[in-house]
Amino acid sequence: MSAQVCVVGGGPAGLTLGLELARRGTRVVVVEQSGHFNRSFRGESVSPDSVWLLDQLGLLDQLRGSFLEMRNMEITDGGRTVLTADFSTFPYPHPYPVELPQPALLTVLAEEGARHEGFTLLRRATAVELLRDGDTVTGVRCSGPDGPVDIHAALTVAADGRFSKVREMSGLSYTKIPLDRDVVWLKLPFPAEWDDTTYRVRIKGEHHGLFIPTHPDDVRVGFNIPKGGLKALRAEGIGALHRRLDELAPELSDAVRAEIRGWSDTSMLDIFTTLVPEWSMPGLLLIGDSAHTLSPILGQGVNHAIIDAVTLAPMIAPVLGDGPADHAALMPVLRDFQQRREGSIARSRGLQLRQERMFALSGTMAVAGRRALYRLVDRSPALKQKILAGAYFQLQEPLTASGRPADRPTPTKAGV
Repeated sequence: MSAQVCVVGGGPAGLTLGLELARRGTRVVVVEQSGHFNRSFRGESVSPDSVWLLDQLGLLDQLRGSFLEMRNMEITDGGRTVLTADFSTFPYPHPYPVELPQPALLTVLAEEGARHEGFTLLRRATAVELLRDGDTVTGVRCSGPDGPVDIHAALTVAADGRFSKVREMSGLSYTKIPLDRDVVWLKLPFPAEWDDTTYRVRIKGEHHGLFIPTHPDDVRVGFNIPKGGLKALRAEGIGALHRRLDELAPELSDAVRAEIRGWSDTSMLDIFTTLVPEWSMPGLLLIGDSAHTLSPILGQGVNHAIIDAVTLAPMIAPVLGDGPADHAALMPVLRDFQQRREGSIARSRGLQLRQERMFALSGTMAVAGRRALYRLVDRSPALKQKILAGAYFQLQEPLTASGRPADRPTPTKAGV
């Protein structure tokens, strides 16, 4: 097969990029190793900026009915609420994050892509080798149900996630930085005591849990364990997990015992961040988690994946022609893309790492200081908005008094 662009990975980054390139008349093949989109414990949190982007792309109306709109955030420490946020007070066109199951999002992206003649989604195909001409990547060799498939492309884009095989095959250098904790994920029926429009963070000492409403009527639960601590926790038996949830959310005690009978009912997420100095080489570019793995705090993974794709498509489409690849013209564009995106990602990573350190505090004085800091932020609406705006509102312009955006985003301000 041949295409102007071959995208490896049919997640939010890869399918959004494929759609946006096809809309611009670019021939694109998206390679996805799975035959379906039924993914468990994948990122479902979509930030307000990405909700706004989905609206700009004309996809949001198709997704209505498939997501839950989050209107509040609540942090409880030691049984007392120390910080709340009401997203309706943020003056943006789309102020609310949403919880959107990936199968719904990916299905809409794939169906919209299929409306364009130049879009091909190749399912059940696994990238096994990069095709090269000297130091230049010229495509990818895949293993599929009918045998090997070579896809020749002017540009190959790695959108294959935090454990990117393409990144490994490319030889591009990177640093994997493990954080001090891992997260055990599980899903439970939603408790009658809670509303389904609030993010809940529960902290007790050095333990904390995330409680995220999930469409249509579940709650995703993620609680921290020490890095590499799953083996020790499992050795204590499934009762140790039940007791951890009792400690953080007694409202879920009955449900966790009824639903979580063994460790196979859970999933463990290895928490780390990845720093990649150079995202590109001739013929190849990394985007999404393959270029900048983030932690799950504040749901930034899907957000930056979508922003990467929407930023990249209009930059590379004019440079790609039907003739031989012009890497001399393409490489400066790929470097410019990295420059545009690095600042936003660095801000999100910094905020996440600060929160990770706050959650991990355990000494008496440290815990007291954490609670005092959260209460200080809670008492200052301006400070609260400033902190959360750094995570959720990097693209949207604030609304004016008339209820209209102050102006349209420019590439310099928005990175799109």
